[in-house]
Amino acid sequence: MKLKTRLITAFITVSVMPILLTGIVIFGMSRYQIGMIEKNYGLTGTTYKSFTNPVQVFNNLTEESYHKISRVAIEDSELLDDVTYLEELNGALQRKSSYLIVRKNDKITYIGGDAKKAEGILNQLPGYGERDTTSENGVYYGDVQALVKHIDFAFPDKEFGSAFIVTDVSSVMPEVRQFISDAALAIILILVATAALLIFWIYKGITGPLSKMQKAAKNIKEGNLDFQLEADADDELGQLCSDFEDMRQRLKMNAEEKLAYDKENKELISNISHDLKTPVTAIKGYAEGIMDGVADTPEKMDKYIRTIYNKATEMDRLINELTLYSKIDTNRIPYNFSTIPVSAYFDDCAEDLSLELESRGVDFSYSNYVEGEQKIIADAEQLKRVINNIVTNSLKYMDKKTARINLRIKDVGDFIQVELEDNGKGIAAKDLPNIFDRFYRTDASRNSSKGGSGIGLSIVKKIVEEHGGKIWATSKEGTGTVMYFVIRKYQEVPINE
Repeated sequence: MKLKTRLITAFITVSVMPILLTGIVIFGMSRYQIGMIEKNYGLTGTTYKSFTNPVQVFNNLTEESYHKISRVAIEDSELLDDVTYLEELNGALQRKSSYLIVRKNDKITYIGGDAKKAEGILNQLPGYGERDTTSENGVYYGDVQALVKHIDFAFPDKEFGSAFIVTDVSSVMPEVRQFISDAALAIILILVATAALLIFWIYKGITGPLSKMQKAAKNIKEGNLDFQLEADADDELGQLCSDFEDMRQRLKMNAEEKLAYDKENKELISNISHDLKTPVTAIKGYAEGIMDGVADTPEKMDKYIRTIYNKATEMDRLINELTLYSKIDTNRIPYNFSTIPVSAYFDDCAEDLSLELESRGVDFSYSNYVEGEQKIIADAEQLKRVINNIVTNSLKYMDKKTARINLRIKDVGDFIQVELEDNGKGIAAKDLPNIFDRFYRTDASRNSSKGGSGIGLSIVKKIVEEHGGKIWATSKEGTGTVMYFVIRKYQEVPINE
C-alpha cells in the first residue's frame, strides 16, 4: 500500500472509527443507565432524552409524590400542617433531589430543604390561585434552576394553603453522572486505542524499509556491495528501496569497472613497455653498430640509419596512439563536425590511400556506389583516422605475397556504409566479437612481433560511435577480413513559413 493511501486510510479510520465505536459504546451504556434509572426511581418509558433533558426526568421523578400530596390536600389537608407527616413526604422527595415547601396564607410553615438555598425561590413562588394547580409539569425557574410544582388547597380551618414541590435541576442524578463519566472515559480509551493501532500500523509499514536501507547504507559505507536490497511493498518506500538497490548495483558495477580499468591500464603499460622495448633495442643495436664502425660502407650506413628512423617512427606511432586513446577515453578529444560531401571526401581519401599503399607494394581498389550529392556530418580528420587505423591494422597482419585492400562506399538508406576489405590472415571466430574491445589482442597478435598495444581498433570504435555510427567486422581465417562502419546521412529539415 502506497504511503499516500496509507495516510488517507489512517485519516479516514481516525475520523470514522472513533465515532462509530463511541456510538456503539454510548448506546450500550445509555441502555444500561436507563435501566438503572427506571429501577432506582420507579420510572417507566424512560428514553435517551433523559440524558439531554433533565427537567423532563425530574418532572417524572416527582410525579408520584405530586399525586400523593394532591390527594392528601383534598381528602385530609390537616396532615399538611403535621410536621411529622411533612418530614415523611420530604424524605421521599430528597431521594429525588427535591424538597417540600408548605405555605399557610402568606406564611411559610415548612421548608424541607436548605433554608438559605431556598431563599432564592421563596420570593418567586406564586400566590394562592395564581397558577393552574392541576398541572403535573410544574414551572421551571431558570435563574435558580429549580422546577416547582404547585398545589393549592384549603386547611380545615378554612385558611388558604399551598404546597410546593421544588426540584433542584442543577443537580445531576448519580446515574446520569456515572453515564457522563463512563462515556468520557470510553471516548478517551477509544481515541487512544485507535491512535495507538494506527501509529503502530504506520510505524511498522515505515520502519521495516527504513531499517533495511539503514543496514544497506552501513554496508555501502563499509565498502561491502555484495548484498541485495529487496522491496517488500509497491509503495513510495518500496520504490525508494528499489532506487537504493539500483544505486548499489551501479556502485558495484562502477567498482568492478574501475578494477577492470586498472587491470587494463596495467596491461596497457605492460604492452606499451614491451612494444617500445623492441624498437628501442633495435635502435640501440644499430646505433652501437654505427659507433663501432660496423656500418663501414655507405650502403650499410644508409640501412642502419633507415632502420633507426623506422623504429623511431614506430615508437612515435605507439606514443601518439596512447595519447589519443587517453584523450578519447576521458572525452577530451576535440571534434570539429561539419557537413561533408560523401563522394568528394572519400575520393580524396582513396587518392591518398592509393599513393601510400602503392609505395608499399599493396594493390588498392576503390568503388563508390553513392549517387547524387549525399552528405554526412562528421569530423573529416577523425574520420580519416578511422580509415587509416583500419588500413594500418590490416597491413600489420598481412601474410599474402600480393597484399590487397579494397575500399567501397555504399548508400544504405539513412546511412553511408564504408567497407574496407583485405586479403590478410583473417581473424578467428572466437576473437572476432572482441576485436574492438580495449587492449584486446588475438592469440596470433600476442605471439607476433607486430602485436601492438591493442587499442587501435578501440579508438576506431569510439570515434565511429561519437559520430552516431556503428562498426563491425566479418572475417575468414586464411582469406581475409572486411571492416564495416556506417555514418548517418545529413538530412535537411524543411522549415514551414
